[in-house]
Amino acid sequence: MNLVQSLSRHRPAARGIAGLSEAVVDLSAVRHNIRAFRSVIPQSVMAVVKADAFGHGAAPVARAAVEAGASWLGVARADEALQLRAAGLTVPILTWLYDAAELMLLGDVDVDVSVSTIAELQRVVSNPAVRHVHLKLDTGLHRSGSAPDQWIELTRAAAHYEALGAVTVRGIWSHLSHGDRPDAVQSRHQLQLLRTGLVLANRAGLQPTVVHLANSAGAITLDAPDCDLVRIGAGLYGIDETGLGLRPAMRLMSKLAQVRRIRAGEGVSYGHDFVADRDTTVALVPLGYADGIPRVAGAQASVLCRGVRMPVIGRIAMDQFVVDAGDLPVEPGEPVTIFGDGSRGEPTAADWAAWAGTIPHEIYCGIGSRVPRRYEGAAR
Repeated sequence: MNLVQSLSRHRPAARGIAGLSEAVVDLSAVRHNIRAFRSVIPQSVMAVVKADAFGHGAAPVARAAVEAGASWLGVARADEALQLRAAGLTVPILTWLYDAAELMLLGDVDVDVSVSTIAELQRVVSNPAVRHVHLKLDTGLHRSGSAPDQWIELTRAAAHYEALGAVTVRGIWSHLSHGDRPDAVQSRHQLQLLRTGLVLANRAGLQPTVVHLANSAGAITLDAPDCDLVRIGAGLYGIDETGLGLRPAMRLMSKLAQVRRIRAGEGVSYGHDFVADRDTTVALVPLGYADGIPRVAGAQASVLCRGVRMPVIGRIAMDQFVVDAGDLPVEPGEPVTIFGDGSRGEPTAADWAAWAGTIPHEIYCGIGSRVPRRYEGAAR
């Protein structure tokens, strides 16, 4: 008996099908989440769609947010702002990370930029295309923003350039360091520092039209009626730190690519970290850590297939992972939910974050470009 005959005799052949994975983004959930915030806060909303809208797709999410009443868009990087303008978004956009070479491009499409230092301000005013800036005060995050002892100098310089018609200071802002803690003394301290900064800016002759500090959680937990704009990032995607009843906007779907039986004592995936304690059916899911499935989550993670939670077994590889189907008669092509909103018993992004020791933000942002996005719930 040759090797092929021997293997065929002792093991059933794996049954396979070309796998299909996709991230399905429900734009109606995005609109619901914006409206949920607007129903309980008096401030205007800036929808933060940085990092390709946390992996959801910047332009479609931005459109949905604007349809639901967001009056601003916020991004981290200049190229993200340019992409939104190229997609036809016309509402005001703020970006806070850029270099001198990008200022002309930003000015050409009327994007506001953040300014933290005199040197940044001078670079902006030397480029006449940029018309609007937001001065950022560091109130305690210590990541960017003007140091408090340099704020008076910055505001006076900005007022000088504004009087010359070189630039308009449209906003004053800062960023919370403890925005997800409802009883945070630090957040109230930061608010007071921002209020002091605004008084000093007014004394210098500046009259900004927007003042903003709060993120999604801070919009609910921080009483700041004198701030007239809030930046909704995490909450836009259904990461609910507020109890508002937000809806996760993304579900990650795939199909079983292969199915096979293994015997008790046989191992699965690299290193055989998992060894079967019984005869069982194992199935291959064609997603891996290159697609954003966190490798460290494997020992605890599960997916939903045929209404049953199937545990991930063995190490998660670059392109695929294996689940234990037990004795269920599954076939290649069976739909699999990696995460969703939890309403059907499937794991959520928060579950995967807990298994990986991280936050849902990282799970969403990590879904790679090999996974196509499909949109549903578009406005009619």
